[in-house]
Amino acid sequence: MDRRKFLQASTLTAVAGALSRETNALAAPKALNDRIQLGVIGPGSRGKEVLRQMLHVPGVEVAGVADVYEPRFAQAEAVAGHALFKTKDYRELIARQDVDAFLIASPLALHREHLLAVLATDKPVYCEKAVGFTVDDCHAIYTAAAKSKSVLQVGHQYRYAPWILASMERIRKGEIGEPTHVYAYWHRNNDWRRPVPKPDPDKKLEHLINWRLYRETSGGLVTELGVHHIDLANWIFGGQPTHVLGTNSIVRHRDGRSVGDNTQCTFLYDGGKRMVFSSLTDNAKQGNEFWVYGTEGSVQFTIEDAVFYYEKKKPLPKEVNATVVEHGVETGASYSTGNEMPYRGPGDKVQVTYVDPTLACCSAFVASVRGQAKPAANIEVGYRAAISCSVAHDAVFTEEKTAIPPLPSA
Repeated sequence: MDRRKFLQASTLTAVAGALSRETNALAAPKALNDRIQLGVIGPGSRGKEVLRQMLHVPGVEVAGVADVYEPRFAQAEAVAGHALFKTKDYRELIARQDVDAFLIASPLALHREHLLAVLATDKPVYCEKAVGFTVDDCHAIYTAAAKSKSVLQVGHQYRYAPWILASMERIRKGEIGEPTHVYAYWHRNNDWRRPVPKPDPDKKLEHLINWRLYRETSGGLVTELGVHHIDLANWIFGGQPTHVLGTNSIVRHRDGRSVGDNTQCTFLYDGGKRMVFSSLTDNAKQGNEFWVYGTEGSVQFTIEDAVFYYEKKKPLPKEVNATVVEHGVETGASYSTGNEMPYRGPGDKVQVTYVDPTLACCSAFVASVRGQAKPAANIEVGYRAAISCSVAHDAVFTEEKTAIPPLPSA
């Protein structure tokens, strides 16, 4: 094993074990030397990637898959490297006694149906984010999870990213003062569409494969991408937003989709704090960025690293009527641009060993199944992010300030 892989493995162990020191409440956790047989519901594009990362965790095997789209079966077997139990009826997979834990990566609108069925078995389950689609879905899932003995982890993988964990610790210690605003971006330059086999005269394959493009099955960009950023903002501000207002439109990709190809939302938190989210599909300049602004500094998160920046302290002019000369023009002191130019220095980069966040998230889930820790991305985390997206899903169409239901009472 080379040094990089050794460091990654060591970091994975630390991430999986140190996120929570509490013993899991699972009645009979799997022993460290036991194999964990995984059942996958929805081995599509994201499902295959999570499965691939799960299989990198020692002791994990895949027993079977369920999907209504048969070409997924061969793709899943290619990832697993061997033949699998395959079914188009997820209930057949859930009923199997040789499945120890489940991965749900089906389309968002199906999460409630699939997750409630798994929670009824009391077996561990990893569910992709967002955990629920509608407000009713979120409430039903939260209630079922509270009654179930299942270990439930939601796939908020950035909760497990080493550079974000290290940054959150520094933020909690007050390194950037009090965080007051978050600006988040996920900008791409593509049409967010996947190819569909032909012929497809009744558009069934179109809606099956491109479910993210249609309002009845997709939360749009604010959910499919922004749920990551909302979760991080919730973590930083210590709670979920109370209201959201936003907008979306189809400005370029007029191809029959019914969700916007761009969106902009503002999430309102207690104490006047705000998160602003923007997603575009025709310009990738900002990429995936997450900025935390505090009274003493700022932090920039990307999908690979984090950098801290600190506020410059400049004294105000002593004289009330002081003037400055800028570019040969004399103006009042308040018009000086000297402190308005963006800082373009290197900042203070967070030094950690990179580990793929999805791999870290999967490793933490397996640790939970083994009774070593409780999930950091638990049902409360999943609910707070999903309920915000559920409300924003409609708010971007009404363009009205809309209340977000709080976590249900116990």
